Amino acid sequence: MTHLRRSRNCATAVALLMAMACAQAQPPVAVNPLLLKPVDQVTPDEVRGMQQRLSDWPNLARYREANARVPAKQAGVPRVLFYGDSITQLWGEKDPAQFFPGKGYLNRGISGQTTPQMLLRFRQDVIALQPDVVLILAGTNDIAGNTGPSTQAMIEDNLHAMVELARAHGIRVVLASVLPVSEYRWMPGIEPAPKVRALNAALKQYADTQGLVYLDYYSAMANAAGGLDPALAADGVHPTAKGYALMSPLAEQAIAQALKATPPGKH
Repeated sequence: MTHLRRSRNCATAVALLMAMACAQAQPPVAVNPLLLKPVDQVTPDEVRGMQQRLSDWPNLARYREANARVPAKQAGVPRVLFYGDSITQLWGEKDPAQFFPGKGYLNRGISGQTTPQMLLRFRQDVIALQPDVVLILAGTNDIAGNTGPSTQAMIEDNLHAMVELARAHGIRVVLASVLPVSEYRWMPGIEPAPKVRALNAALKQYADTQGLVYLDYYSAMANAAGGLDPALAADGVHPTAKGYALMSPLAEQAIAQALKATPPGKH
């Protein structure tokens, strides 16, 4: 009996050590520091910022007026909508003429947004505009913890929900990989590169299973560290003009492929 107890204790100790080692090996979960800040240390400006965000958490106001000005669709002219966060918003924001010249593509990116915010505004900023194709690029801000901790499963659930909503309304979907990133300057030390790779692998598998077009930005842009070289993203996250120039033809190819497919619900 003594020998048996020792064996059980040894097995328990080994299991505990393995669990601890596994936990230590996992990259830390990111959480916006403001969400963890003691209440008595929050500044008035930070309180005002949080109040403003909570008053319109998905930021429906950002494109409400612009959406109302979108002209009616023209027969034979496909409508394509880019949907995402700052990586999408900044694509041609300073010079809209550089955002796929002559194509008339719509840009509905909002800086800092996470997938739950994007899901909440999906009906207003995507479905209501009746695009033929929506190109979804999202997830990096979830990994960075912008609106709280997010697991990969949570990110996938939100993206799957967007895809399902689009397809239920006859919209073809291009699902883009998350761009490479080895560090967020506003959230250092969380080791995002392996999380990005794991999420992209899951998105690729989902796209293949669902018959979606998967847009692989990652393979064309990642460096040895799983991040972006300064030439492609000066801050390691947001593409430079050269970065967007690399992304543009990949996006065009994916859009062309999606437009060849039969719209969902019309088989």
